[in-house]
Amino acid sequence: MITKISGKLIAVAEEAVTIDVPPFEYEVLVGDYTRRQLQSQLGATIRLHTMDYIDGNLQGGRLTPRLIGFQTLPERQFFDLFCSVDGVGVKKALRAMVRPVHELAVLIEQQEAKALSALPGIGPATSERIIAKLRRKMPRFALMVAKDEIVAGNDAAAEVVADTFDALLALGHSEADARHLIDSALESGKKFKDTEALLTAIYQKRL
Repeated sequence: MITKISGKLIAVAEEAVTIDVPPFEYEVLVGDYTRRQLQSQLGATIRLHTMDYIDGNLQGGRLTPRLIGFQTLPERQFFDLFCSVDGVGVKKALRAMVRPVHELAVLIEQQEAKALSALPGIGPATSERIIAKLRRKMPRFALMVAKDEIVAGNDAAAEVVADTFDALLALGHSEADARHLIDSALESGKKFKDTEALLTAIYQKRL
C-alpha cells in the first residue's frame, strides 16, 4: 500500500493530478477543494498522503488500481471515515470534497443536514446517515480550522492540534471546552512543536 508520495506536480486535471517521481509519473485522484489548492503549485515539489482504491467491479472484469491524494494526514483519516457511511463510498465521497475538511466536519458535528445534502452526490437521506454515524467523531477534524499553516498542508501542526484535543479529553475536559482552549491558545499565532508545548500554553493562559 502506498501511503505517501512526493514529487514534482506536472499536471492538474479536473479530477486528478499527475506527479513526476522518476522514472515514473503517478496519476492521483483528488477532491475538488484539494485540486484548487494545488493549481498554484504546478511545477513545484509536493507531498500527498495517499490511499489505494480499486476502481471497477468483478462482474465487469476490469479492475483498475488508483491512488487518492490528500494534503494532510487528518484529511485522509476524515475521508476514510466519510467513505465508511452506507451509500457513500469512494467515488461519491470524492465528488463531495468541494469544501475544506474542517468545514465539512463542523457541518456534520452541528447536524446541518440541509447543507450536507447540498454537496455533490449527497442527498437528504445520505446526509442523515452521515450525521448519525460520524457526528461524535468530528471534533478533532473540526479543529482543523486552526491557523493557516494547517490549512496550507503542514500536517505536523495538524497532528499536534488533534493529539492535544485527545489529551484534553483524557484530562477530563469536555469536547466543547477542549476546542475552546485550543482555539484560544492558537489565537496568539505562535507555532507549537509538540503536544506538550501546546498544553503548557493552554494551562499558562488559564492561570
